[in-house]
Amino acid sequence: MRIDLHSHSTASDGQLTPAELMARAAEKEVDVLALTDHDTLAGLEEAALAAEAHGVRLINGVEISCLWEALEVHVVGLNIERHHPGLNGLLAEQQARREQRARLMAERLEKARFPGAYEGARALAGDAPITRTHMAKWLLSQGAADSTPKIFKKFLSRGNTGYAPPNWCLLNEAISAIQQAGGVAVLAHPTRYDLSNKWVRKMLTAFAEAGGDAMEVSMAQQSPQERATLGQWSKDHQLEASVGSDFHYPSQWRELGRQLWLPKEATPVWTRFI
Repeated sequence: MRIDLHSHSTASDGQLTPAELMARAAEKEVDVLALTDHDTLAGLEEAALAAEAHGVRLINGVEISCLWEALEVHVVGLNIERHHPGLNGLLAEQQARREQRARLMAERLEKARFPGAYEGARALAGDAPITRTHMAKWLLSQGAADSTPKIFKKFLSRGNTGYAPPNWCLLNEAISAIQQAGGVAVLAHPTRYDLSNKWVRKMLTAFAEAGGDAMEVSMAQQSPQERATLGQWSKDHQLEASVGSDFHYPSQWRELGRQLWLPKEATPVWTRFI
């Protein structure tokens, strides 16, 4: 069975619509796919219809941005009740925070001689909440740099021109909202936060102590050593293990369901809902 529990659509910052995402999952022979857009459940209804048509099992999901030790980290919620009032209330607050942050980034970029950033990012986002990815795409279209990584490094990362600090919910609030909606709380891509191993272990301890259920162990573009280490850490912290491509768009580096296997010491999180 091919399983992928982390993906994005145009409901947040992905490039495929929810229906197109399900079609691609079927094409890539993914049996189970979680749609986990950033702080929104807006794509799940369309995804459900398409998943049924393509024979893909959809797991209702979300990826919530939150703060831990003043750092931005992400928690994926899996198998959630998408109409749960508590979760939807938190996500509404998150989207208001995203809007506020986008406007602040745009103001700072305008002072740096990039007027129209908000309107440009809004046009790219459509009905979805504006993310830094949308802002980066707009800056790229304005010739601010010649690649998205350079845009983030020069303009949108901490301490640079267009950066605005996040004001997300706290880690424990994200975990609680997911679990109250019947879901499983998973710490997303724990080694992708530019932290030392000591701080990753500290984060995992805090996540487990806050009641978190699982952590991503198997990810795209990952060395065998990193996967083995994460598998051992999941065991050490008594967290179940998840797999996720964090798919946003088709590319040669990241694909739905590709090479998402778990090391033998890890306990699969999906036994809870599959």
